[in-house]
Amino acid sequence: MLDIFVTKKDAAATPVWPVRGSELTAWTAEHAGAGAAWVETSGFKAEAGKVLLLPDGSGGLSGAILGLGDGSDPFVTGALATTLPVQTYRLVGTLAAADKAALGFALGTYGFTRYSGKTREYPRLVLPDGVDGEEVSRIARAIFLVRDLINTPTNDMSPADLAEAALSLARAYEAKASVIEGDELMARNYPLIHAVGRAAAVAPRLIDFTWGRADAPKVTLVGKGVCFDTGGLDLKPSSAMLLMKKDMGGAANVLALAALVMGGKLDIRLRVLIPAVENSVSGDAFRPGDILKSRKGLTVEIGNTDAEGRLVLADALAEADTETPDILIDMATLTGAARTALGPDLPPFYTDDDVLAAEIADAAASEADPLWRMPLWQPYDGWMDSKIADVNNAGEGGFAGSITAALFLRRFVGNAKAWVHFDVYGWAPKAKPGRPVGGEAQAIRALYAVLKRRFGTRG
Repeated sequence: MLDIFVTKKDAAATPVWPVRGSELTAWTAEHAGAGAAWVETSGFKAEAGKVLLLPDGSGGLSGAILGLGDGSDPFVTGALATTLPVQTYRLVGTLAAADKAALGFALGTYGFTRYSGKTREYPRLVLPDGVDGEEVSRIARAIFLVRDLINTPTNDMSPADLAEAALSLARAYEAKASVIEGDELMARNYPLIHAVGRAAAVAPRLIDFTWGRADAPKVTLVGKGVCFDTGGLDLKPSSAMLLMKKDMGGAANVLALAALVMGGKLDIRLRVLIPAVENSVSGDAFRPGDILKSRKGLTVEIGNTDAEGRLVLADALAEADTETPDILIDMATLTGAARTALGPDLPPFYTDDDVLAAEIADAAASEADPLWRMPLWQPYDGWMDSKIADVNNAGEGGFAGSITAALFLRRFVGNAKAWVHFDVYGWAPKAKPGRPVGGEAQAIRALYAVLKRRFGTRG
């Protein structure tokens, strides 16, 4: 369990009252001796994430109020971790989502300190009644893993570094792992992964690991691991490259979801596939107009070298599909069109499986992990037709870019009993309590809940 959590028997703790803005007047009337006058003097309005320290009359701290605003943010407790003095606290009152309050507090303790070396001590929280501190801590660590991987710049998060991060996770849970690297990708028939990554100084690779009993239901995760995307010969403008270290956000989220599955001992046979590449420019770069043969055998005309993520995913999905998994999940920072449609905080997902879609939507709501189903609109599939190949990697016209990307990927899946694609952003552009600007986990808490409900844990 994270060392920021304590149990009630461990310590007397300073009270913190979570209060909605509409409840503040009633709270001051009820707590006349707990610094209520100071509430009025300070002008505190219980806005979401605002914290008011309450003096005890002798220069000490009698408690604090956490503003909940309208109560819509279940992770607003993240503000406590960065605002309260370092000591032990307890939340006072009935919490509708105590587990999320604890998780929010944990998320508030995250800091990316690899390069600055600026560390700090955080306050501690008594776990609310009924909260599993170990489970909350595991989820927080998984989210921290996503953030660390995405926040690390490409000079320290190359395809080789991403492979080592995946192998380290595999070793921690005694998973069986392998890596196919460089020209071996061609020899082993992963031509699209090789084509996208061959121009970079660090060779492309396919990371592959499996965990769990062989006869358990098969769940396979595929994550886009483009460690940096220049756009290739269809070069991005410099402003569009500034966040391209996050283009391996799909891989980061997949690794964190794998950590939750393995750490939670879910009763599945898990396989993880991550094509790790850097889309660079050199004399060996693939070109607009090239026609490449995929692992599945489909030929792909390159309409745009900046639509590279779907290429590396195509080969990985084709391999994953050969095992006929019960659920095949891919995650990728795939299109700007998804952000245009739904913004940075609401990733779209695509599936033909209505039952699975309903489970995901239900878990997204219950876990406060926002997701929105988008349609695999078949009439748009023809927008990727090619006159000289089976398919073009870039839909004509520029419309419905997230949908056409999903339709492209669907061509490489045929045997899986259920397939779902997530077009995540992997980045928080605006700070919120417990969620600083930077790399961010998306969809993994909802997916973990779905898998846990479907398959349970090992007996």
